Amino acid sequence: MAVVTKEIEASPADVFAILADGWLYASWVVGAAHIRAVDEGWPDVGSRIHHNIAPWPLSLSDTTAVRRVEAPRLLELDAWAWPFGAALVRLELAELGPGRTRVTMTEHVSSGPAKLVPGVVQDLLLTPRNNEALDRLGDLATGRAATDVPRRR
Repeated sequence: MAVVTKEIEASPADVFAILADGWLYASWVVGAAHIRAVDEGWPDVGSRIHHNIAPWPLSLSDTTAVRRVEAPRLLELDAWAWPFGAALVRLELAELGPGRTRVTMTEHVSSGPAKLVPGVVQDLLLTPRNNEALDRLGDLATGRAATDVPRRR
């Protein structure tokens, strides 16, 4: 199970605002290349982001669905990447003080052929990718907090 943590100079509400905007998913999720649609009500449980993974012309169409949400502290996703499989991704936000949030991202392959890859190897592949994802999420949240862009939800 790959676990990465990052401290972000933004409030949990500002960080969660990025997560709650499904159209920004490809801006912070490494590997997501294009958002085709976002279900109305995202990030309600069961709502989905319809996205492509990998750059064109190699891109594959897939979805990510909300499994659990407790705004602004938790978002749990089922992320599909067929034909490779699916992963359970958990993002936990903890307030460290005014305008500071610790984000913990946990990911593990939950189904498909990628589940046959040993956990240690999965961690070696997922950890750098998820560190980059949290760096991107942090940049978006810090930028939004600095410019005071209105939030959804």
